Amino acid sequence: MVDYIIVGAGLAGIAFAETALQHSKTIVVINDVSQNSSRVAAGLYNPVILKRFTEVWQAKEQIELLHNFYAQLEAKLQVKLDHQIPLLRKFYSIEEQNNWFTTSDKPNLTPFLSANLITKKHEAIDSPLGYGEVLYSGFVDTALLLESYHAYLNTINALSDTTFDYHQLQFHEDGVQYKEFKAKQIVFAEGYGMLLNPFFSILPLDGAKGELLLIKAPNLQLDAIVKTGIFVIPVGNDLYKVGATYNWEDKTNIPTQAAKEELVTDLKALIQCDFEVIEHWAGIRPTVKDRRPMLGTHTIHKNLHLLNGLGTRGVMLAPAMAKMLYEAIEFGTELDPSVDIKRFKNFASSFYQNE
Repeated sequence: MVDYIIVGAGLAGIAFAETALQHSKTIVVINDVSQNSSRVAAGLYNPVILKRFTEVWQAKEQIELLHNFYAQLEAKLQVKLDHQIPLLRKFYSIEEQNNWFTTSDKPNLTPFLSANLITKKHEAIDSPLGYGEVLYSGFVDTALLLESYHAYLNTINALSDTTFDYHQLQFHEDGVQYKEFKAKQIVFAEGYGMLLNPFFSILPLDGAKGELLLIKAPNLQLDAIVKTGIFVIPVGNDLYKVGATYNWEDKTNIPTQAAKEELVTDLKALIQCDFEVIEHWAGIRPTVKDRRPMLGTHTIHKNLHLLNGLGTRGVMLAPAMAKMLYEAIEFGTELDPSVDIKRFKNFASSFYQNE
């Protein structure tokens, strides 16, 4: 018997798996590959919601834990994952400049927004009004993380690449059994695939399709992330990730020509140099209307747990939410009410009524 079966091997599943292993727990990870939002994610992190100039929820705590968590993974996997580079918000008007510097004086945002106007010139970007700099920003190489961590799980015989069959999950007094695997607890970290999960599908998870481009632009020469309506992230070797779109209707992982054209149009408005589209990705972000993750324990089956709803900030949220859920399971620590699935009171009474 292992301590945990973890269903899902994206950012959430990996974060919980690693948290459990760091506490000397035994695990089996079921890698249902039907969802690929973690694999195609830009991996961008920053502590400020630039659209509204507000602090990301628990930003300071999440950033600190993020760096420690990925540093430990880098040492373990012998790969470079966490790239800490500035994020520059291009200004289009004097009013935007004024709003930035007014906002940077707010006590909760002062640690994250530089009060200095960045006037560095990038040959391929026309920016006469300069940029505002977001501090403590960067990106995590999510594709490399998944590839490396899955390989590691294979070396310890803890990864099963199969689609999870909920009908084969059995409940016992001392835990659960799934096929040949017995465990004390099971954690579902399936992302948008949760909607097929009969134990948690009634929860209000939505999906926002996002599409992303990888371009090659030798003359762009950026050493920082640039953010306007889109973001441009330098990932090395003259390659850049460009994104991202939002589509609340299309729930497929298929890249679309319309999204590609939208991103290319926005990119041409930002940069004045040639580029080539190398790759085009799409994935469904698991989102919740109140913009908070969904963590918690099944109301009937007390060894069934959920870690989901990380949305667009998966690399920031995953380590913190995995830690929070692990401590709730192992030590009985109360979950933050804003992420606990108990907050969906209208759904709690009707959970799993068809079981």
